[in-house]
Amino acid sequence: MHFTPEPDTERFIRNLPKTETHLHIEGALPFELLQKVAPDSYAEPPASWAVDHRFDSFAQFEQELLAMAGQWYTSPKRYREAARHIFEGLVYRQNVHYVEVSFASGMMDAHGLDARAVARAIREAAPRGLHVRVFMGIHHDGYREGNMSWIDDSLTWDELDGLDLHGTETAPLGPWAAELWARARDAGKVTKAHAGEFCGPDFVRRMVQELGVRRIEHGVRAVEDPEVLALLASEGVTLDVCPISNVKLGVVDDWSSHPLKALMDSGVRCTLSTDDPISFGNTLMDEYAMLSVECGFDHARLARVARAGFEVALISEADRSQWLSDFDSIVEASLGRETTLRKV
Repeated sequence: MHFTPEPDTERFIRNLPKTETHLHIEGALPFELLQKVAPDSYAEPPASWAVDHRFDSFAQFEQELLAMAGQWYTSPKRYREAARHIFEGLVYRQNVHYVEVSFASGMMDAHGLDARAVARAIREAAPRGLHVRVFMGIHHDGYREGNMSWIDDSLTWDELDGLDLHGTETAPLGPWAAELWARARDAGKVTKAHAGEFCGPDFVRRMVQELGVRRIEHGVRAVEDPEVLALLASEGVTLDVCPISNVKLGVVDDWSSHPLKALMDSGVRCTLSTDDPISFGNTLMDEYAMLSVECGFDHARLARVARAGFEVALISEADRSQWLSDFDSIVEASLGRETTLRKV
């Protein structure tokens, strides 16, 4: 995928320190690894990599993604190898310093994998200088007899930083979720939830009020309800937004109408990420370039959304202070003038 900003903007984006806070490791499968195990089926990249591609439905997207991911992610060793490829690409080609990545509990069940070993393998793949935080994603029907024991035990694992609610928003969600998410926080884990794609702002409100999360993956349809926007701003909720995903899945009609600018202007903190690059053919650089070319983001606004990732990173306050100071110095030097990037 290619969006072509002005040369000075392309340089600015390339030099901008970045975070990736919404990344599914199964959905970030490097294409060269998929070709390694299925060369005949994937001689060429998926059709969904085309800029004008739109999925017919979330179900179609999920089916295609799982068909690809299921061919590679069959052991902790393979999770480690894929994570190494992913992380090195983020660090050495995109200037990413911090990553929050999730793996799917359903893949553990499907392949009989040791989830703790998978979480450990992902962490061990981090190159020097990259801070990686690992989340486990559980679908709306993903906590059931047969896996409750090991999911409950996961709240004690040092290898795991938190839980994320994955899957189709329209699927029923039982009372187990609020109880498990509360126990996770009591155990020192961070909790997230996917919301604000296909169920609209009401589901965003529900995740904040019922599940108690302060990190929403996507959340873009909150823009449809001023009361939900006010709730997000007042509760300090951060939206981990993936614009290219939103357009290709039909959550947003087109590039220029993406509501990220409106969300930010409403006082809601937003980060920028890629979601599932194996399905969308996107990079983090593409996300920033698209915002510049299609949404009119100037350098200061691009820097503001990049800075938000460091503001919410799961690091010590001392490290955060140093990272933000370094970030501001780099941005001010790039802009060539004194710049104050106001926290949202």
